[in-house]
Amino acid sequence: MTLKGTAVSPGVVVGKVYRYERFVPIFSSESPESTASELTHYLEACRLAREEMEGLRERFQNKNEQDKADILSAHLEILGDETIDEELRGLIESGDMNGQRAIQTVYEQYANMLEKLPDPTIRERAADLRDIEIRLLRCWEGLPEQELSVLPPDTIVVAWDLVPSDTATLDRDNVRGIITEVGGTTSHSAIIARNYEIPAVLGVTGAISQLQDGQPIILDAVDGVVLTELNDQLLEVYQAKGAVEREQRTHTKLFIDREPVTPDGVRIEVELNIAAADPDNLAGAKYTDGVGLFRTEFLYMGRNTLPSEEEQFQAYRKVLMTFQRRPVVLRTMDIGGDKPLECLDMPTESNPFLGNRALRLCFRHPELLHTQLRAALRASAYGNLWLMFPMVASMDDIYMAKAALEQVKAELKAEGHPFQPDFKTGIMVEIPSIAILADQAAAEVDFASIGTNDLTQYLMAVDRGNPAVSSYYQPYHPAMFRLIRHVVSAFAKQGKPVSVCGELGGDPLAAAVLIGSGIRRLSMNISSVASVKEMILSTDLKKAAALSDAVCMMTSAEEVKRYLKKTIYSEYSVE
Repeated sequence: MTLKGTAVSPGVVVGKVYRYERFVPIFSSESPESTASELTHYLEACRLAREEMEGLRERFQNKNEQDKADILSAHLEILGDETIDEELRGLIESGDMNGQRAIQTVYEQYANMLEKLPDPTIRERAADLRDIEIRLLRCWEGLPEQELSVLPPDTIVVAWDLVPSDTATLDRDNVRGIITEVGGTTSHSAIIARNYEIPAVLGVTGAISQLQDGQPIILDAVDGVVLTELNDQLLEVYQAKGAVEREQRTHTKLFIDREPVTPDGVRIEVELNIAAADPDNLAGAKYTDGVGLFRTEFLYMGRNTLPSEEEQFQAYRKVLMTFQRRPVVLRTMDIGGDKPLECLDMPTESNPFLGNRALRLCFRHPELLHTQLRAALRASAYGNLWLMFPMVASMDDIYMAKAALEQVKAELKAEGHPFQPDFKTGIMVEIPSIAILADQAAAEVDFASIGTNDLTQYLMAVDRGNPAVSSYYQPYHPAMFRLIRHVVSAFAKQGKPVSVCGELGGDPLAAAVLIGSGIRRLSMNISSVASVKEMILSTDLKKAAALSDAVCMMTSAEEVKRYLKKTIYSEYSVE
């Protein structure tokens, strides 16, 4: 059997299936047969939960991951809390509710209470309580733990989708590949896979139902296929293909610390896309010219409470201090669409990508934007902040965002908080309307960054996360390159820079065209830095300009892709 999907992170590996499905409790509406049996069931669930956490803690300690071990120790203390335990037993023994409802009621009661306290450190313990609640409810149902932090060797994770909370603790030592049923080249799963250099194929319909736990498979994340009927000849062919891909990747990595200068002496700024202020995200600082996109929304995700001003300030300051004089483009939170929040009540929308997201959401909840702007401006005193607003559709959006910014400036000045008064303010160009009005936008802001992921989606009228229409998601479409040239030209006439921070910026083929279109700043995930530098070192401006002219005259994305592969691959090897 051969399954097909979209290859989003290259590599060819052989491994065993690990099906990952997030646990969702199913509550029984039936009354318990007896309070004694219900109490026994509760005690058994506690025993199983305790054994799981003790085992996990020991594994983390053995791997010298003490921070994760400390979290498990805290969870064990909460599980053994006498007050919580007494309240739970009392509810069960009263016969008013079954054990499942008692677990949910007591843990939610304490979590809600903690969320209302002023101390942000204590408020964050609410998430710990809910983690234990879910673990207990799963143990109540007798279901085994689905855990991505500790995996068997040579694992290929198969899931419907992976969200940030899933990948935060991913066992990178043992995971060989990732397969999901949804998602595409720009989804969270794809970005994480590329950052971690894990081969991944997404949009594989029916993967969970057609693949079995422990089943050996070949994952070809070059051509986007999954093969299940293995034999010695097939294994030999794909092992050789994997070796060639790994050899090429090793060669490309030699370029990661090279100066990105074209053969005719033009310096291209290569910047980093990051999502947090942790060591993994900041590891690329020594190879790059700054942060072209700080996705601050990840500070809000996978948690039950909103990050405080102080928490955000500390994160932003750490990034700014790491990059010192180099620019850090901090994008205000881009929540909504494919990035919902657990810590904010957001109504279900039939089409969230066209709904209440990003800057629109901030205008609807001005307190969110206000808090984030205060934290960002306070952090600006520690580095070179460039502040950027996403999902800008009109000049009115720019005026409203700048008004909010002026209000925060006045507040901080009155309160005596230091901040950098001359930091740059810019916008994401990802909606065609503002791209067409680029000349007017350039008069109001200091810079622009083109988000090619969403710009492709809105220009081509296609949901980029829907595998059923993935063939219509065409970032190589000539209309994309024409629109990008229009934006660059409009900003250049007013002496203002334009960068590209979407996936096209980290794609060596597309990046060559972007340079030829006038782009001098490219921002990307760390996994793309070496390959883009390799391209820059082999492509002079004359050739890049010719590429740009040629693709803008073509009629289809497929024609553009074939042309670029034929032209650029002959110059250097990226396959």
